[in-house]
This record gives sequence, structure tokens and C-alpha cells, in this order.
Amino acid sequence: MTTERIGPPMRAGERESLRAFLDFHRATLALKCDDLSDEQLRSRSMPPSTLTLLGLVRHLAEVERTWFRRVINAEDIPLLWSPEGDYQAAYDASASTRSEAFGAWQAEVEHSRRIEAAAESLDVTGYQPRWGEDVSLRLVMLHLIHEYARHNGHADLLREGVDGVVGA
Repeated sequence: MTTERIGPPMRAGERESLRAFLDFHRATLALKCDDLSDEQLRSRSMPPSTLTLLGLVRHLAEVERTWFRRVINAEDIPLLWSPEGDYQAAYDASASTRSEAFGAWQAEVEHSRRIEAAAESLDVTGYQPRWGEDVSLRLVMLHLIHEYARHNGHADLLREGVDGVVGA
């Protein structure tokens, strides 16, 4: 599998730039997982940490689901991997497969894209219960860019530990 990643535009409006940077980071995560087996994706390459590439994919599916569907779209839906609402549960990919994790992640990304595209503006708000206040779609998109950028740094190290591949 080869992921296509398109760089963000050099000149664009705010919303187009946010979309492009978020999609760039989504594609970066997928690139870090390209051409690896399920076993390699579950590999804990930085002991004693239990973090894996597949765990990151599952976590970011939860992040997409929470911020776009639960916060901005006000959907009353549970987390994917924890009926109790434990965000850490997604990291445990010990019994997960590429198909399961990527299927969930890609489905949540598509939901997120539809919700963002349907929003009247970046000023649309949703209630974030963990923070106890309303947040704008703008903040959500920036927060997800931050989440992906941070976790893509982890993915760089994990991938290098799995098979020595660096870059992208």
C-alpha cells in the first residue's frame, strides 16, 4: 500500500489551509504504517513503552470521533474501544489488525470531513464536556493538527524501531 500525501497550499484561505494541513498530517500517519504487517504494526519498538503504530491509529480514530462527532456534531455516541469512556483503551492494539484499526480510523476521518464541510463557518461551536465550555470548529481543527503532529513524531520513532525506515 502506498499512501499519497499532498502538501498544503502555499497561499490559501484559513479554512482551506486548516483542511489541507489536517489532511497532510492524516496522510503522514498512514505513510508511517505503509507496507507493514499486522505484527509489525503491533510492535512495541521502544521498551518499556507499550505504544504501537496500530495503537496510534486507534487513538486518532477516537480523537476524530470525539472532536468532530461528539463535540461539534453533538452526537451521543460511545467511544469505539471503551464503553466506559477510557481514552487510553484505544492504545491497546494487542489483538487489533490493520483492517480493524484503519477501517475505524478511515470511517471517522470521513465523518469528520463531512461535518467540517457542512459547517457554515469555522465559528460553529460545540460543547466540550471535558473542558466545560463551547469550542469552535477552528479550535477543533487546530487541536487535531496538534494531535496528529505530536503523534506523528511518535510514529517516526516507532517506524524506525520496527524496520529502520525514516523520513516522510
